[in-house]
Amino acid sequence: MKDINQTVTEADLHAYADGQLPDEGRARIEAWLDDNPDDAARVAEWTVQNAQIRSLFADYEKSTDADVQLVTGRSQPANWRKRLAMTAAIAVVFGFGALSGHYGPTLLEKPDLQLTELETLPNEARTAFLVYAGEVRHPVEVFANEEAHLATWLGKRLAVQNLKVPNLQELGFKLVGGRLLPVDGSPGAMFMYEDQAGERLTVLVGRNADNKSTSFRFASSGDVETFYWIDGELGYAVTGEVSRDLLRKVAEECYRQFPS
Repeated sequence: MKDINQTVTEADLHAYADGQLPDEGRARIEAWLDDNPDDAARVAEWTVQNAQIRSLFADYEKSTDADVQLVTGRSQPANWRKRLAMTAAIAVVFGFGALSGHYGPTLLEKPDLQLTELETLPNEARTAFLVYAGEVRHPVEVFANEEAHLATWLGKRLAVQNLKVPNLQELGFKLVGGRLLPVDGSPGAMFMYEDQAGERLTVLVGRNADNKSTSFRFASSGDVETFYWIDGELGYAVTGEVSRDLLRKVAEECYRQFPS
């Protein structure tokens, strides 16, 4: 997208690939793609990636009695098959490019995203990181010495039973603490971590009862990287000024520990 008169953002292209645009919007994007072959190739790659993810969730598109948990919050036994499928979907996002010499370089590049209201989670996660990660005396509301209280308090505000504070010590990050903050107009949670060098990461959790899809994506802005994903009504985002490889490992560890 190097035209001087740029009219289509990367978020528009993502929305087109995800099938989230009305006919009029799709026609506009298709006209753009006709004149911009590089963008057309990228959209084709995302479409293939989306198809891979959808195939992993084909068995879970039908409603079941267990779906009542999404609105009641009642605890149910973990569905290990679903968790396995979602873990595999994360692997698709990170591994598909590596398996294909044609797609690899593009999927691993750092795009300068211009996010719309369709992608508020990474935008809010990045803003929270930039606001709080640099704070010295007041980076969080509740510090790590009250971890149990932190989990109970934020779990109640988000209506998430047994909300866990991820333990990232195996990756070299200890818990600083957490705070309550708004995520897309609703209560959200932010957990903060730091390593021995003082490098900080944040993990954001938000709720969106209207979510109908599952997605796993990276977003970049300058030196700040965010990996975010959707699991049912909950959205998660890991943000930091670290490598994508480290961010991936943190996201995978958080995914294993958060409730499904």
